[in-house]
Amino acid sequence: MTDTTTHARPTTHEQSGAAVTGERADLLAMLDKHRHFLRFTTRDLTDEQAGRRSTVSELCLGGLIKHVAAVERGWVDFILEGPSALGDFSAMTEADFARRADEFKLLPGETLAGVLADYADATRRTDELVAVLPDLDASHPLPKAPWFESGTHWSARRVLLHVIAETAQHAGHADIIREALDGAKSMG
Repeated sequence: MTDTTTHARPTTHEQSGAAVTGERADLLAMLDKHRHFLRFTTRDLTDEQAGRRSTVSELCLGGLIKHVAAVERGWVDFILEGPSALGDFSAMTEADFARRADEFKLLPGETLAGVLADYADATRRTDELVAVLPDLDASHPLPKAPWFESGTHWSARRVLLHVIAETAQHAGHADIIREALDGAKSMG
């Protein structure tokens, strides 16, 4: 597939009536693209289908939407508050891990419409922050976690790149889950 976007024209992104330009617009445009593909995988599904596992994985579409919303919300909190917003992952208990595992499931009483609305709230908050954040270079040390190198700091920019990568990765997972559910594809 050929990319037909014009690279000479600056990218703009509308946020709260004001145009966001340059690097911030590029970050938001890329994030929006992957958010769209993730949400698109849930089109025309019932709550039962959104909660169904269609592969050997524990993942379901409703759970992926919940997880990505929680991830985006958590990382925005990290940008604003620092590592305490995410907690000390190295001190998590079995109960903490069980709650985290529920993040990947559409639980009884939850609906696809509800998790999509929650995701929309999380994305709106991220977009608003990107538009007004004074400095994308502002950084915080990462929280304690077995998967983070001790003493590492991430800038707001690096966090946003991570959220883009996480969203894109899970959009790919969602595409496979959807195709296994009923043959529908996001592309192709």
